[in-house]
Amino acid sequence: MDARIQQSVVVNLSRRPAPVEVGPFVIGLDPTTTSPYVNYATPRPGAAVTAADVTALVAAFRAADCKPRLEYVTSCAPDLEALLTAAGFTVEARHTYLVCVPGTLASPPVPGQLSLCEPGTDSRRAELIRVQNEAFGGDPVASEADVARLRRQQDAGGVVVAAVTEGGGCAGGGGAAAPVGAVSEVAGIAVRAPYRRRGLASAITAEVTRRLFSAGTEVAWLEAGGAESWRVYERVGYRPAGQRLYIAMN
Repeated sequence: MDARIQQSVVVNLSRRPAPVEVGPFVIGLDPTTTSPYVNYATPRPGAAVTAADVTALVAAFRAADCKPRLEYVTSCAPDLEALLTAAGFTVEARHTYLVCVPGTLASPPVPGQLSLCEPGTDSRRAELIRVQNEAFGGDPVASEADVARLRRQQDAGGVVVAAVTEGGGCAGGGGAAAPVGAVSEVAGIAVRAPYRRRGLASAITAEVTRRLFSAGTEVAWLEAGGAESWRVYERVGYRPAGQRLYIAMN
């Protein structure tokens, strides 16, 4: 499972607008943003990595005027962390990723007076992005580049789901990347404060996952940001599966 998850990350980064290959690494670059959470690198699973490779990786990030940063499944590059820390990288976080397969998916009811649908216009996409940015402490503005990025996700075969109120407002949402080898990452699950603790996050996660499985995806995976979100995902049928590392250089 670790290798499948890691390979899906490699391919997704390769699909960015301006990907760069540096030895065993792929850097997923999007020139429309400087965010290190969009522009980051990952190693190919099982590839041998040297200190010289790390030096070349840092140089490539600097050339792109981006912060050197990686995310990866630790078992797929067990010696990489030591090389990175020796080069001046600092660990940001260690997360357990969770997976769901069709046999474990549970679909809780959608809270009353809300419906789940796919945003089909740029205005709807912008509303969802603003909710996600608000929930994750980012800039509440949804730029044209943000909207275009979400539209590309849909056009590529990814999933986007928005929770809509009776008045037409956006209460929350989330999505998933286009599948790679029948594997897809679910991310961006967000709910506006007035609609929390009503089961909406669970319903959104389940609907995104259900749509993935209906289209032929075999494994959906995600990461929990804390104990509360962990419980949300476990209720939907996600189970712990492996470890991922977030590491960066200032």
